[in-house]
Amino acid sequence: MQVQWRKGDGNLWCRLNTVDLTHRHFDGLEGVYVIWHGGDNPAVLRIGQGAIREKLTEHRGDVEVQQHDDKLLMVTWAAVPQAERDGVEKYLADELQPLLGDRFADRSTVEVNLPW
Repeated sequence: MQVQWRKGDGNLWCRLNTVDLTHRHFDGLEGVYVIWHGGDNPAVLRIGQGAIREKLTEHRGDVEVQQHDDKLLMVTWAAVPQAERDGVEKYLADELQPLLGDRFADRSTVEVNLPW
């Protein structure tokens, strides 16, 4: 499955803590997302799914995620139909090995293009 991973203005990745979640782009937007940090040793922190605005708002208050804020927390997301989200989330977790969250061993995978 091909998805369109979103970036901010100027084709730059969005910062988790400053992306404008009040923007109408997020109205009713559901899909999957990837949060990672930059720095000397970049790493994927969390992969998730659901209502993007609400989920990213939650992660702004998540102590486990925010402890990495000094390393530039970045985020991207893609609209994915409800029926495919569990499989896409599992595929992303298998491929990107996030430091936080579940691995979804009991799900079938749905392969998608990676964000980078």
